[in-house]
Amino acid sequence: MESAINLQSVYITDLVGITMLVIILAAKGWNLPARKDESRILVALILLSILNCIADIYVFACDGMTGTLYYCILLVGNTYLYLYNLIVGIGIIYLIIRHIDHKAKGWHIILFWFLVFIEATLLIVNFFRPVVFYFDKNNKYIRGPYYLLFVLIGFVLIFYGYAYYLINKLRNPSLRYFPVIGFLTPILMGNVIQMKIYGISLLPISFTVAFAAISIALQNECIYIDKLTGVYNRYELDKVLKKRMFSSNTRIAALMLDLNDFKSINDNYSHDEGDQALYAFATILAETIGPEGIVIRFAGDEFIILMPKFKADDLTGHIDRIHENIDRYNEKSGKPYKLCAAIGGKIFDCNKDDMTDIVKQIDKLMYSDKKAYYMQHDRRGRNRSSDSASPKS
Repeated sequence: MESAINLQSVYITDLVGITMLVIILAAKGWNLPARKDESRILVALILLSILNCIADIYVFACDGMTGTLYYCILLVGNTYLYLYNLIVGIGIIYLIIRHIDHKAKGWHIILFWFLVFIEATLLIVNFFRPVVFYFDKNNKYIRGPYYLLFVLIGFVLIFYGYAYYLINKLRNPSLRYFPVIGFLTPILMGNVIQMKIYGISLLPISFTVAFAAISIALQNECIYIDKLTGVYNRYELDKVLKKRMFSSNTRIAALMLDLNDFKSINDNYSHDEGDQALYAFATILAETIGPEGIVIRFAGDEFIILMPKFKADDLTGHIDRIHENIDRYNEKSGKPYKLCAAIGGKIFDCNKDDMTDIVKQIDKLMYSDKKAYYMQHDRRGRNRSSDSASPKS
């Protein structure tokens, strides 16, 4: 039996949600200096959530009021609430995937658009034939036969988010700063309770609690994030290495990378351009490694990649992919300079190898690669053999 709508409870819940979301916006809890795309996604979701709380108030206030005007408000308002749950639900999952992988795979995008197409089509049809929700002669809201499909899609997204996070957390321990379970659980609970009990409104406040948790986690994570490049800093390096020193039965791969001729970018094109080069290089590394490892800015233009629980036999494939992606960036960037990296790496067995000087060992390997580069190029990145063959002015 459906319970009566408690308007006072709805108003209080939605107003609390609006207040919390406005505070998050005002306090810039969404602002991640080195991850501007994620910041934009988060602030867009928060703004949509404020609108959702407002629409929720109007929908519940007008429920049961007769007349064409109220019917139109209820139809448009409830359509937005259904669409909001999907769009923001997908938005949160997309944010999680992008934060873990630094980009979303093509099939993720196809899946998200497919879900949007299904629900949007049903909501359009619902304007002409009530299949998702409808109203009785007194304009009382009633759930339709396809209501449960929307609930099911919501649960699928939530549990996919859980699974995606837990699988990747096994490979990347640094995801402990991004506790996805804490973001999704309030939304899951809100869905379950609101499905069971008619007349209450928990989803708006559930999303609000999720956004508050996301903002807190991201700001906490920023302690371990390099502000310029968006990858991890040396605090995280120290934590991971200390943890691995006491681990057993595992292997860890480590790479040291350094931009060749980086000084010439600063000298010839400005330090601002040098910062852009560092950001581009860090992004290439993060997207190449994905959730398989951790990218750390060690110092200046030096970066370290750590890949815990490494299973491959050598690092050749990873190094080749990094060089290929750098070349691909150079072809498309339109910059007057080309990025080029010296790379040195090694696979360490935590049972056999001395883990105390990982950085020193990979640093030595990287400088061997850099030395080989400068044997072929001068300090301005020009090929020595080409220079010797060309006439001098």
